[in-house]
Amino acid sequence: MTDERFFEITKYERELQGKGVRIIAGLDEAGRGPLAGPVAAGCVIFACEGPFPRADDSKKLSEKQREKLYDDIKAGALGWGVGLADNSEIDEVNILNATYRAMRRAVDAALADAKEKAGIDILPEIILVDHVHVPGLAIDQLSITHGDALSVTIGSASIMAKVTRDRMMNEYDAVYPGYGFAKHKGYGTKAHYDAINALGVSPIHRRSFLKNLKDHA
Repeated sequence: MTDERFFEITKYERELQGKGVRIIAGLDEAGRGPLAGPVAAGCVIFACEGPFPRADDSKKLSEKQREKLYDDIKAGALGWGVGLADNSEIDEVNILNATYRAMRRAVDAALADAKEKAGIDILPEIILVDHVHVPGLAIDQLSITHGDALSVTIGSASIMAKVTRDRMMNEYDAVYPGYGFAKHKGYGTKAHYDAINALGVSPIHRRSFLKNLKDHA
């Protein structure tokens, strides 16, 4: 990442620091669109002055880059956490509400991690969230559309979520062979649809996403 790009994606953090904010959090999800597996949310807590990892939108990074940044973020954050909502929850309450559940769980996990590290409660003054406003959070939120590409804090959260979810899908590939989960991570590729038609619906598929596949509903 160039210095110019890093300066660009720390704009919100610098502006908030200029307003006297000392501790911020970022929140983002991974896996809203796939046909299988959980939706994951990541939350990271940073000092507003940094230092920040050189994290960008997880979708712009290679798997190797994400894995390296995952470790850097864990080491540098005041606290971090990942929350999950599995396919049964997604089918029960719909993907948006399941995503909100995962996000609230991620925040709780990050706050607990920060408290464990510091020995005291570390409460962010604001949470930067990619695109949505999460109901049920007691901390002020700032929703930023395309936030994972505009804020290093949200970008860091997106990496935590994506790396965690990708690792899970790699594990599911061994548990449910033939679907190609390690390759497409549950997204609706032609190969994935062909596998569903050949093998049927697996225990980790989101049946509410497969209503058009009437033979397997």
